[in-house]
Amino acid sequence: QVQLVESGGDLVRAGGSLRLSCAASGTFFRINVMGWYRQAPGKQRELVATVTRGSNTNYADSVKGRFTISRNNAKNAVYLQMNSLKPEDTAVYYCNAETTGQVFWGQGTQVTVSS
Repeated sequence: QVQLVESGGDLVRAGGSLRLSCAASGTFFRINVMGWYRQAPGKQRELVATVTRGSNTNYADSVKGRFTISRNNAKNAVYLQMNSLKPEDTAVYYCNAETTGQVFWGQGTQVTVSS
């Protein structure tokens, strides 16, 4: 089992920056992919960015050039640096971790961007 705890969500003005962090703990052999997803009110959860153990990254088109995902394998942690934030980035951001055959989710952290 993997427990994921996110932090870093906040209220920020448009154009500002935030850094989200997620730390994994528990009993597991290895986390293969870590990522961030988000869910805005009334919308489905969507991919923001993922990063493999080898640091290959994938981003949603809507955040390319503004967000950067990174991970620290030794700490089983993943980060999301969010720059040039827009009101449409407002959502609950969820950390995600994939081991072999299982997917785990954090409880979410709220990001609110005011115009």
